[in-house]
Amino acid sequence: MSDNAYRDPDQPLDSAAPDEAVPASPPEAAAESAPEADRPSRKAAWLAMGAVALALGLIWIAPGVNDAPQSTFKAATNPPSEGGENPGSADDVDATGQPAPLHFTLKDMNGVDVTLASFKGKVILLNFWATWCGPCREEIPSLVKLQQQYGQDLVVLGVSVDDPIEKLKPYADQMKMNYPVLVSNGREDVQDAYGPLWGIPVSVFIDRDGKIAKKHSGIASKDQFEREIKALL
Repeated sequence: MSDNAYRDPDQPLDSAAPDEAVPASPPEAAAESAPEADRPSRKAAWLAMGAVALALGLIWIAPGVNDAPQSTFKAATNPPSEGGENPGSADDVDATGQPAPLHFTLKDMNGVDVTLASFKGKVILLNFWATWCGPCREEIPSLVKLQQQYGQDLVVLGVSVDDPIEKLKPYADQMKMNYPVLVSNGREDVQDAYGPLWGIPVSVFIDRDGKIAKKHSGIASKDQFEREIKALL
């Protein structure tokens, strides 16, 4: 209040004049009274979260991300019998005694055409497998030894079910595979002819006359392989 302004003589000197300003509210109170429009809405928050999720999804499906091979096959998990050997599948019995479809021609891992019928007269062991299959990998050393031991009367044919051809040669070199490695990736006709292949490995024993002597689904021991081979020599 100015010195020249009128003052009621009855008013105490320490009272606030009617026209004095009211002190401002504390900052906390001001923040509480901010308009709702200034705050982010729940809808905007959900939209932002959706945009982040979409971006992550696009990154995940981009080339080179999560590009592990997807196979329609699976590794067979037949439990072993009491003697420690895998008895195979009940469906395997149906193939016994049937003429083996040896008319197929497949590429080997070097790109050379191989006709199955060209091995007729020998005992043929067709082994359906893949590089990603753990049980298949366990069988390979036994097959290598059997090919070395019975090579004059036996031919082991490793039929890869879904590996690209460029992946086979490095793998075969690493595993020291001494028998023909054939490519049946994309050859459902071959797989169906010797199927059903519910899983791999699957081994088909073919006698000298071209008939299926036994089909075995799942991993087999060297003793199992050798027993079936000797029965056909």
